Amino acid sequence: VQLQAYGGGLVQAGGSLRLSCVASGFTFEDYAIGWFRQAPGKEREFVAAIRVNSGTTSYKDSVKGRFTISRDNARSEVSLQMDSLKPEDTAIYYCAATQTGILSTMQLIGAYAYWGQGTLVTVSS
Repeated sequence: VQLQAYGGGLVQAGGSLRLSCVASGFTFEDYAIGWFRQAPGKEREFVAAIRVNSGTTSYKDSVKGRFTISRDNARSEVSLQMDSLKPEDTAIYYCAATQTGILSTMQLIGAYAYWGQGTLVTVSS
């Protein structure tokens, strides 16, 4: 099982970035893919998740309306489009995979069995 996250970088406040997570080694449609982030000195937190088979999504309140999670089943890829970025969005972003189909559980770090390596997003003010 492998999750490869990429697309991070440096952007000014108000700008946009698109993160992608490519999955391999498991049946993509049987999982939900989540994005989490960890800022310096802070705990890892949920950002967004998507059930691959249905496309149902869940978002952290502070990113609703700014971030959009989507999937491309043919490419086994989940993307996170991040618009109107703020300095407080600065963090290492990780993608992860879980077999849970329960929306509330998709927000829990402990529900995820597989994790990617992380990609750094830096938003300057």
